Amino acid sequence: MISLTDFWGNMIYFFIFLLFIFFYPRLIVMQILLALERSARNLEDMTQKGKKFVIRKISIKPKKEIVKKIDEFLDFFVIEPVSLDPFGIIKKIEHVVTLSEKRIKAFVASLAPNLNQEEKANLMMGLSSAISLNQVAKIVRHYVELIKKTKNLQLAMLLQMQLPQIEKISKALLKGTEALVNGWPLGDSIGALAIANLITKKGREIEEDTLLVKEKIGKRKVYLIKAKGPGGRLGKLGKAVEKIVKREKIAKIITVDAALKLEGEKTGSVAQGVGVAIGGIGVDRAYIENIATKRKIPLDSIVIKMSQEEALIPMKREILSSIPNVIEKIKESINETKGRGKIIVVGVGNTCGVGNNRKDAKRAEEQIKKIAKIMEKREKEEKAKEKKSLLDWLSGF
Repeated sequence: MISLTDFWGNMIYFFIFLLFIFFYPRLIVMQILLALERSARNLEDMTQKGKKFVIRKISIKPKKEIVKKIDEFLDFFVIEPVSLDPFGIIKKIEHVVTLSEKRIKAFVASLAPNLNQEEKANLMMGLSSAISLNQVAKIVRHYVELIKKTKNLQLAMLLQMQLPQIEKISKALLKGTEALVNGWPLGDSIGALAIANLITKKGREIEEDTLLVKEKIGKRKVYLIKAKGPGGRLGKLGKAVEKIVKREKIAKIITVDAALKLEGEKTGSVAQGVGVAIGGIGVDRAYIENIATKRKIPLDSIVIKMSQEEALIPMKREILSSIPNVIEKIKESINETKGRGKIIVVGVGNTCGVGNNRKDAKRAEEQIKKIAKIMEKREKEEKAKEKKSLLDWLSGF
């Protein structure tokens, strides 16, 4: 026989167990929400800092109208074209992207008419980066508010798992916004910088914001193509290559670009392959692939490995130190080329802070070294703050 005391004791344990089953998930959601709310606010603070970088470039003491216009423009978006029928999708994407570039260009021109063309190009890139940062912050805030409303544990856990990567990318976008506005070369600028080191002559603009220079490397005649610098531009590399191939006999096309490294790979390591090494939405890549396939032109690619974050932030020393190796591999590829045709070498990437010849490239390299010291110092200070806050938190127990 169970005594009355044991019966009520078992009932109490049973009720506690039921409460645990029903309320524990909600307690977990509340705990996760505290962390998510803190992260959402942190991302929103980053957006405000990014906006300040843009505003300071326009004016030290901006008018309220300018601040309001920038606030509104941070919500600028581009709608992807319909791709149910893939025929002609490249032209559609190119059209939409060109329209967005024109809109940003017109907006920058209206806000900062006194800046020169290179500064306006940098501001355009900085504003684009700030828009991306704002979108990330708004998406995270959307899911935090949705979790608050639904108390959905699974959704909360999914967002919590993604947050470390989201925060890393957001920090990189913030640093990238600062770099672009100030005209500092990014990790993604390495392809353009490598090609600038090979340029000894004055080139011409073959397409909008795209530079073409004829050089002789070894015994071969070479067309060097890069986006026009030192302002932040990407150029119309695909159209430029297509234009040359249509009027000249081309023996090979070589593309040089930054590439995403795998965890465990060394930043700044150089690799060779075949194909077109151009990232992004794929318009430039499609132009080159189509014309090269039609004319049966060999496609060589040289890539410099880095993480996604390292491509967005001011260029690191490890990436800069890869240039001699990259140039050596470009020359090797040129010398190995068979046939009598000319060779096209394309330097892919954002030309922010990267000029249009070897002399400008050397200046950019000196600037990169100075900025790298500043960024390394900041990184050490950030780590020290994080360590101190962790120790303060642990001391509270």
